[in-house]
Amino acid sequence: MIKKHITLLALLSLFACACTRHWQPGEKTPSGYANNTLLKAAYFLGFIKLVDKNPPVPNELIETKSISYKTIDSISLKLDIYRKKEMGRPAPLLIFIHGGGWRKGQREDYLLYLIDFAKRGYVTASISYRLLPGAKFPAAVEDVKCAVRWLRLHAGEFDIDPGKIALIGGSAGGHLATFVGYSADESRFDGQCTADSVSSRVQAVINLYGPTDLTTEYAQTHPTITAFLETPYVDNPQLYIEASPVHYLSADDPPTLIFHGTIDELVPVSQSDSLYQRLQNMGIPVEYHRMQGWPHTLDLVQVINVYCQYHMTKFLSKYLPVPY
Repeated sequence: MIKKHITLLALLSLFACACTRHWQPGEKTPSGYANNTLLKAAYFLGFIKLVDKNPPVPNELIETKSISYKTIDSISLKLDIYRKKEMGRPAPLLIFIHGGGWRKGQREDYLLYLIDFAKRGYVTASISYRLLPGAKFPAAVEDVKCAVRWLRLHAGEFDIDPGKIALIGGSAGGHLATFVGYSADESRFDGQCTADSVSSRVQAVINLYGPTDLTTEYAQTHPTITAFLETPYVDNPQLYIEASPVHYLSADDPPTLIFHGTIDELVPVSQSDSLYQRLQNMGIPVEYHRMQGWPHTLDLVQVINVYCQYHMTKFLSKYLPVPY
């Protein structure tokens, strides 16, 4: 038994060497874990360092919080915006959509990303949307579309280039980012927006471990998804098709960047495998980081967050470059 513990600690130490050091551009994906048990043990032993989810806002940025973009059912939906004090000219907008199983989470969850990308010259925004219970599909989709429209309509007030908008989301937020990114022409999801005449089309999508095909065997019975749709698959399979972002793919959809861990126990990596293949088959520009040995919410790990931010910046520089 003692030998087994020593062997386990030795293996974890080897992994820790890769996971606790700084990642450098040009290197491979940081080494992951064989399974979630080893990963949890490594975290418990202090080998994994997590990001600071509540960093201070630097003086170089303007923080504009709690802007109401939509009121529905007596609920005021709000967004926060971050940008440099001295912008010079309008910049691309990155809209971050939090996860939480369509039931929880808050727009402040992505503060680290909001600050880091605003420092790089982007205008960044994080939005709230209606949550479960009481806000089944397509309520959240409608809200995200309204947020895109509102921000595009008010672009001049916040140094935003209205022709350069990206949606970025993780988990349920990834579902919403891809859904809105691929369904710009679907007027049935427009909802009650204050800027109905403004387009909700975006120019890039970044999906971090989000579900995109709710018709798979995994999705049909997963309690988070059945709660989101409030109907068992067997009673209404068409609804599961209509709630799947892949159902709306067309050749003119925006370039997409995907991150997904292979030991994700909440959203199987097969979801992103399938999305990647579909995008390739349709000729839509796509980049996929299939991250061996990493779990759901992998970007909470500091070294992985650095890796993701590097490749996000590289992707955005190609499709939505900041004007310098």
